[in-house]
Amino acid sequence: MISNSKGKKQINQVYKRSGIYIISILSLFVLIGILTTAKPAYRISSQMITEWTSDMDSSIFLYLLGLENRAFQQAYPEDETIPKPTTALFHIATNIKPDDPRSLLGKELPGFSLFDSRVLIAGEGTNYTNLPIESSPPLEEVLKEREAVLDEESEEAKEKDDKTKNDGKPTTGDKEVVYIYNSHNRESFLPHLPGVTDPDLAHHKEVNITKVSDRLAASLEAEGIGATVDNTDIMSILNDKGWGYGQSYKASRDVVKEAFATNKDIKFAFDLHRDSIQGEATTKKIDGKNYARIMIVIGAEHKDYEKNLALATKLHYKLEDKYPGLSRGVYPKKGPGVNGIYNQDLSENLLVLEMGGVDNHLEELYRSADALAEVFSEFYWDAEKVNSDS
Repeated sequence: MISNSKGKKQINQVYKRSGIYIISILSLFVLIGILTTAKPAYRISSQMITEWTSDMDSSIFLYLLGLENRAFQQAYPEDETIPKPTTALFHIATNIKPDDPRSLLGKELPGFSLFDSRVLIAGEGTNYTNLPIESSPPLEEVLKEREAVLDEESEEAKEKDDKTKNDGKPTTGDKEVVYIYNSHNRESFLPHLPGVTDPDLAHHKEVNITKVSDRLAASLEAEGIGATVDNTDIMSILNDKGWGYGQSYKASRDVVKEAFATNKDIKFAFDLHRDSIQGEATTKKIDGKNYARIMIVIGAEHKDYEKNLALATKLHYKLEDKYPGLSRGVYPKKGPGVNGIYNQDLSENLLVLEMGGVDNHLEELYRSADALAEVFSEFYWDAEKVNSDS
């Protein structure tokens, strides 16, 4: 009798465990089915997981690795306290950091979201108070006729025009491998606009960022790199189509696509802008001369943006090596209120370059264009050498 009772208990335990296993397997299949058949908007994507974990303290991951492999524990900072799981879970669940007011107020206070931005690589002096500002003035203000003045060019400014290319340097021949254009082609500079003090009104149909594009192309040509500047008036396209200033990248997109389609030699593309920020943040004195600082902007809302980011990172560090302080850094932009792509999905070698700001003088910008061409040419020819050797 006792043995029969014991046997029944064992059988019941087997049935119970089997039932748990079967229910677990069925639940797993149901969960997989839900995840694979749900609409994309409701699926848990790798991007979602990345956003959940990107702001977590890196010491948490190091600590978790140390639990599995004690070798990692040796790298854990001695003065670092062991992270609390509850704090990490709270951050993942709410996206709020108790010690960072930006996480709580960034989306609540008007204009405060700017300080919730992320600077991937900060150049000298770059912080949340002097990040690039992309103004969006009414198109009618951009198209207004304004007086502009151009100082007589110095001998230094004319130097690149007189420089020859046949000085023994390698050249791309008749291939135009760099394409330069301006989505905001009428962005101008306050020192050249008498009586204008409002950055949103710093626009002119002739004295504008396109002159910097021309200078960069001439400097690249002097370094043996064929370059072409697109002179399309994007602002006129906006006006003809009845679009607003915020649709500038949409208007320039067709122009860029046509350029890539008609010129297969293009390997790099630069969309030149000038920042709307005022003050000394956009100027750097190097060897006693003022240069307009350069910020590299990356649209982080297309799937291959990391390739553009890799190019931007290399260019930043090369600028830092040769002209310390000239680069303001690399700034990925995404989220509400920004374009987030900037046509960089058309090419992994397309960059947006903020050349100086509204307070910079063209002569300062020309120096920066020359410096950028010099540094880029070294990068370009080094890459060509590697490709030819391989």
